[in-house]
Amino acid sequence: MEIIKPEISVIIPHLNQPDALEECLRCLGAQSLEPARYEVIVVDNGSASSPEAIVARHPRTRLVQEWQPGPGPARNAGIRAAIGDVFAFIDADCRADPKWLQSALTALHASPEKTILGGDVRIWRSDQTEFTAIEAYEGVFAYRFKLYIEQQGSGTGNLVVRRADFEKIGQFAGIQFAEDMEWGQRARQAGFQFRFIPEMIVFHPARRSLRELYVKWDRQIQHYLNMARDRPAWKTKWILRALAILVSPIVDSVKVIASDRIHGP
Repeated sequence: MEIIKPEISVIIPHLNQPDALEECLRCLGAQSLEPARYEVIVVDNGSASSPEAIVARHPRTRLVQEWQPGPGPARNAGIRAAIGDVFAFIDADCRADPKWLQSALTALHASPEKTILGGDVRIWRSDQTEFTAIEAYEGVFAYRFKLYIEQQGSGTGNLVVRRADFEKIGQFAGIQFAEDMEWGQRARQAGFQFRFIPEMIVFHPARRSLRELYVKWDRQIQHYLNMARDRPAWKTKWILRALAILVSPIVDSVKVIASDRIHGP
């Protein structure tokens, strides 16, 4: 019997999210793409309890361990274990649309060399009739992936790249950086183009509380600060950026009113 090499390898970093990982793998198992054309690699990054039993329930799924902390090193470990000539990145707490992989490969085959694809990330809501305040906020501001992909070259929660291109750019950085932004900057400097594909859809659950949002903001601000320190006159630029936040409600209110991702008062 001929064994078909998978065309695309889906790489998922995981840390202490067993229930979310189960849902993620369930959605990946329901893809419209032919099963033989893709594989799934879960990279556990030191969870308190190994997701071995969860992974074992899903065909074409393998488990890899990476003890160096951070999603960047975890993704690098998944790449080392991958068979496919295309890498697709998704986070363990995301759910993939059934046409996610098919849309990615269709778009990639139609794209020139040195093209990296990013897709849309939407908020997953169990109650589709009403928004909580946090769901509404994150629906508008948390995952503006068209901006992230086209202007910043970031967004590893929904990213597809050819193996040959990834090898030219190099591995993801460690936990001290926003590894997706740092990798995207290197890709742009090497002449790669990022293309946003709206049909490549994954869903992410909204944070459940302001405390969870605070944790997210603290992490993001620290990453931005680490990257800013390498630039000229970074302190002055950082202060000006902080002051600009005072006028952001005026600008962002327009985004809220114009958004097609929320509805109702």
